[in-house]
Amino acid sequence: MKGGNRNMNRTKVCMGAFVLFAVASATVTAQEAASAGGGEGAEIKVTAKRYEFSPNVITVKKGEHVKLIITALDRDHGFKLEAFSINQKLKKGDPATIDFTADKAGTFPFQCSDFCGFGHRKMKGKLVVQEQ
Repeated sequence: MKGGNRNMNRTKVCMGAFVLFAVASATVTAQEAASAGGGEGAEIKVTAKRYEFSPNVITVKKGEHVKLIITALDRDHGFKLEAFSINQKLKKGDPATIDFTADKAGTFPFQCSDFCGFGHRKMKGKLVVQEQ
């Protein structure tokens, strides 16, 4: 029985490390893409899990074409960015692509639009659209 518990613990540690790596990779990619700017377009990878989006602040330039690729890691979620008329269902493990043009400057909130548990209300972030 001890060997079984040891293997289960190893599995849990490996899975946890994989999730942390995936989140860290997505965050770095999103930050690099968001800082690229230039008016041409930004492709930004976002993850959704355990009542948070990562990154939870996305910065783009006004007039820029934005391509969000959002992956729900732990369960189904939603992504609602009301200022740009976006409300996308996110299926666990299935990346959703959202394309839009950031045609107005300002700071716009986004949140999970699919009830995901007791922390659902705090699952939010903001899109910052800067003047060029």
